[in-house]
Amino acid sequence: MSITTLMILTLQAGVAGQMIFSDLKRVSDQPLMVPRGTGFESAGAFNPAVIRHKNKFVMIYRAQDGTGKSYLGYAESRDGVHFEREDKPVMVPEAEYEKDGGVEDPRLIKFGATYYLTYTGYNKTDAQLCIATSKDLKHWQRQGIAMPANKGTWNVRWTKSGAIVPVKIAGKYWMYYMGDGANDGHDQMGLAVSDDLLHWTDATKKPVLERRPGEFDSQVVEPGPPPIITADGILLVYNGADDKKVYRTAWVLFDKKDPGKVLARSNKPIFEPEHEWEKKGQVPNVVFVEGMVKKGVGYLLYYGAADSAIGVAESKLISTPAGK
Repeated sequence: MSITTLMILTLQAGVAGQMIFSDLKRVSDQPLMVPRGTGFESAGAFNPAVIRHKNKFVMIYRAQDGTGKSYLGYAESRDGVHFEREDKPVMVPEAEYEKDGGVEDPRLIKFGATYYLTYTGYNKTDAQLCIATSKDLKHWQRQGIAMPANKGTWNVRWTKSGAIVPVKIAGKYWMYYMGDGANDGHDQMGLAVSDDLLHWTDATKKPVLERRPGEFDSQVVEPGPPPIITADGILLVYNGADDKKVYRTAWVLFDKKDPGKVLARSNKPIFEPEHEWEKKGQVPNVVFVEGMVKKGVGYLLYYGAADSAIGVAESKLISTPAGK
């Protein structure tokens, strides 16, 4: 899809004059990382979070061994494209809510001198959204389960994928996350609120971004990286899956004063599986964006491909012409 087409679709939604993401373009047609060795990342290296730290790009990514257990790996880069991995994970499944399944799908954000990691703890029974903190991105202190499974207002099963808003709104911290609303296979986006970034509760009694039957996000609506604040609102990249479980990338714009209010939402995806390594892997036909870092006038967006490898794409913010 061209940027012009995306502008037209956005204008049809009645949101002229607002900042949106252009289509994502791959920086490389080859993956940045693939599984390696016989150890903790022998089956998969995917779903990365990336943040700047001491003039470097630091990546925390999900690694999977031959038994299916997940760990969090660590890699660094000076240019945001060529990464060097460490030989040992920075987080291994140890807590009761992680045992036998693992630690999965990280997102990263920094407040003050502290890095906050949201991740999924999976113990083969429940998947639950968890929090850990660090000063150096290598040594992590678990802060427990942020959004317990089976205890939400509308999210009556699992919880995952915490994307924390980078600023306080109305004196509170806010986080978009994914929850299971019922035993029907539909995953939708919720909103949680906190006073301290560690203890979270549902802010609404229903999803803030629902699935759209028959569309590219008919089955899954899942937050990607932490959102960015623009002049027009809270701009969040999200991942959607259709009835065939093909995962694509889209965006949504929330109100800066009311993070539960949707101002605009892409009618079409801005990124989808194209290469063989994005279509074939542990889970076929998946591009899943979890990391986003500003670089120059644009952004680098890091994604998991087919639950096996890691890729990177780039995008810019564009403004639709107001009044046209």
